Parts: sequence; C-alpha cells; structure tokens
Amino acid sequence: MIKGVIYTLIFLFAPILLIGQKKYPADVEAALKQTKTNRPELEKAISYFNKPVDTLKLKAVYFLIANMDIQHAESYNWLDSTGKIIDFDELDYPDFKTSVEAFDSLKKQYTKLRAKRVYIRDIDTVKASFLIETVSRAFDVWKQPWAKSISFDDFCEYLLPYRISIEPIQNWYQPYKDKFGFVKDKAKGNFDSALVYMKTDINEWFTCTYNLEQRTEPLPRLGSLQLLSRKKGSCEDVGDMTTFALRSIGIAATVDVVPFWATSTGAHSLNAAFSPAGKAIHYDILLSYDSLKDFIREPAKVLRTTYSKQKNTLAYFTAKEKIPYNFLRLTNYIDVTDEYWQVKDVTCNLFSDTTNENIVYACVLNGLKWQPTWWGVVHNKSVVFNKLCKGAVFLPMYYKRGRLVPAGYPVASGYNNTITLKPDVQTRTVTLKEQDNYLHYQSGKKYGLFYWNNDWVLIEEKIPADKAMELTFDNVPKNALLLLVPEYSKRKERPFMITEEGQRFWW
Repeated sequence: MIKGVIYTLIFLFAPILLIGQKKYPADVEAALKQTKTNRPELEKAISYFNKPVDTLKLKAVYFLIANMDIQHAESYNWLDSTGKIIDFDELDYPDFKTSVEAFDSLKKQYTKLRAKRVYIRDIDTVKASFLIETVSRAFDVWKQPWAKSISFDDFCEYLLPYRISIEPIQNWYQPYKDKFGFVKDKAKGNFDSALVYMKTDINEWFTCTYNLEQRTEPLPRLGSLQLLSRKKGSCEDVGDMTTFALRSIGIAATVDVVPFWATSTGAHSLNAAFSPAGKAIHYDILLSYDSLKDFIREPAKVLRTTYSKQKNTLAYFTAKEKIPYNFLRLTNYIDVTDEYWQVKDVTCNLFSDTTNENIVYACVLNGLKWQPTWWGVVHNKSVVFNKLCKGAVFLPMYYKRGRLVPAGYPVASGYNNTITLKPDVQTRTVTLKEQDNYLHYQSGKKYGLFYWNNDWVLIEEKIPADKAMELTFDNVPKNALLLLVPEYSKRKERPFMITEEGQRFWW
C-alpha cells in the first residue's frame, strides 16, 4: 500500500521535477562544462531570453555560448621587480599621447617594469550583463535597411559577435556608433555609399603601420577602443576596426585573412561586408578604390573569420600538437580562396613514409621559409590539396616532432598545367638576366644559385662584373626549382624554374 502511494507520487511529480531541470542544447552544455566558476553568469543570460517572445534571441545567446569555449583574449600585465601587477590602463587617459607620457612617468617610478603575457578565456570571464547587452544591441542593428534581409545564420556569424579575433574585450558598440553614426545618416540606406563614406573617413585619421613601425609590446591585437585611441595599427588591426565600425551601423562584416602570400612575402587582412542580399563584398580600407574583386598577387589561401567552430577545419578533428603552430590550429574560419583567385585541386605524389603520418601540408615559400598553408589526407602515397591558388609552387611536408620535413617534390600549380619539380641528374648552363620587379644585380655583391632537393642545395656563387646585367651558372639540374640569393638578401627572393626552351617562370 505504502509502495503504491510512493509510486503514484513519483508518477505525478516527475514531470514537474523534469520541468525544473535546466536542459540546454548539447553544444551549449558542452561549453558550459568547460568553466568552473562562470556558469551561473552564462545561465543568467540564457534565463533572461528564455521567453516565448524571445525565441530568436535565445537561439542567439545559445550560439554565442556554444562557441565561447574557443574564444579568448591575449594581452599582458605590467609587473614591478617584485612581480606585483602595476595598475595602468591607457584608456584611462584622454588620448594615446597622454597615456604614453603617463607610462613614461611610471617607468621612472618603477625602474624594472616588465610585461607578462596573459591568456583570458571568454568562457571564464564574460558576464551575463555583457551578453544580454550584446544580443539586444545586435537585434536592434539587424533592423537597419542593409541588414534586415540577411539570414539568421549570417546574422549570428557576422553581426552578433562581440569579438573578432584575440583582442582584449572592450565595450565597443556605443563609441563606434557615436564615431561612425554619420555614415548611416549620409548614406541614407544606400549600402555602396556607406562603404565609400566609411573608407574615406578612416583613411583621413587612421594610419596603417605596415613597413613603418612594429609594436614592441606583447599585444598581438589591439582592443576595439585602443584602435580609436591610438589611431594606428597593422593591417590586422585595420581589419578588426573596420569590422567593429561596420557592425556598429548595422552592416554584417568580418575579416578575410591571407595567412601567407604564395608569390610574395608577408600576409594580409581585409574585410568582407555583406550586402542587403547577403553577398560578400570584398572591402579593403587600405586600397584607393571602394571594393576589391581580385588581388594583384597569388594568395596561398583566403580564409573568412567566423565566430563559430567549423567542422571541416583540421583542428576540429585533429589534436593541436599534431598541427604546425599557425592559423591551422584554429577552428573558426571558412575557405573563400575561390572568391578571390583562380583555384584548382593539386595532387602531389609522396615519398615513402614509415611513420604512418596521415596529414600532409601544402607549404609556400614566404620570407625564404616554407610556410604551411593548407592540408590534405594521405591516400595511396599521394595527397590532394583542395582549392589551391593557381600560379604558385607548393611543397608537400609532414609535421613530425614539432618540425616540418619534406614529403615530396615541389609542385608548380600553373594556370594551364601542373609540373612536379624533381631535379634531373642531367645538368645545363643557364644565364640569368636582370628582370624588372624580380632581379637587378649589384656590382661587387655575391650571388648564390640554389636548387631544391629536400633542402636548398648550393650550385655556385658568383659576383657580377661592374654594370653586368646577367650571370651565367654551370651544372644546373634540369626540371629543378631554383633560387638566387644575394649576400644582401632581405628574404624576399622568389623561386623560379627554367623550361627546356630556356624560359624563366617566377613563383
């Protein structure tokens, strides 16, 4: 009898107990489990929007939290000689110049200041009030004429997020709205005009520091308010600032990244701004014109920054220690190279490997160093790299015990054909003439000619005669990837090949 009553009570009250339990989507719950102390704050934000009238806002806050475990800031603290943190914030001052003067005074007071890097996870630090404000603000700007037609998915990726990369989190929305609100007023709902006004304004007061100066402080990305205060930064900073500016006036936007140029040195960042029809407009604040269709040089890859994890990224299913230390360890990007350049799938035959490595990296020569820029899976002693740019040479490499080692011969991905550059035992004599934009000789300087055979092998060194416009080298292997390096090298030299007919192709 008593057991029957107990079973009846359990049956009656079980639904109530279940309703009282907090049940979240699996990806949200997985993210929440990764913080030890901040879960209550994140749940407050969920509860705030957990109302029938806020269905989309609830989905939006779920989206932010589900992907918050991959978001973090990289910054630093100033420590004195005892290791004590010195309180200093450049944003406490009216402008950057004043903050620098204040810091100079601080250095006189503490003679041995040192910077200590800090890594701040969003999942451990973002508060409910910040999330609530972020979601509410984003839904307000979604009503703008150039944003109201974009899909909810694009809204979540390119208008909703509170951060872009690894910059310190700062309350950017209102300052940017105040700074760039005039764009909305002047454009009168015209998307193209908004981009023109934005570009014109930023170029009047912001300086790109590329080739001008380098930040010596250990801060890889400036925060949103630091960008407005300092009024200068790298192209990565320009891309971040432009994204904040566009989002503040209701234009969905993100940063597109060229991690490495395939036929030049360095990297680049620009923006993708989404039109009312949801089309990505390539938008580079640093160019004189208002949008970009094609680059002037080959990009090894172009990657669009997302807030969310992308399941087809290598780091999504591979342990990070097995991946070279660069962007390939990230999970929040999509490959958009084919929006900017002609691409094709490139097949590389591989050397025999006894270590059972199943991932191979497509590397480009950038700064005279082979840089991993994409990946492929080994199959039958070969690998296929998807959507590589045409007009570049790629070296397949394994990543073993923290270093890259050749996995095959270089492959030149031409516009009409593909050539494997395996050096021949047969050699020849070649004459290398000067060529505008590529090669000019300096009298009295030494030049070394190398070919690639699992490393750069020196063929010969020569010094040109006074006013000489060419150099001749003997014993040059046929079908080889070549590199001419002067003693005054700035690591910008490009590799090349010479056809049977004697025609030279630079890569």
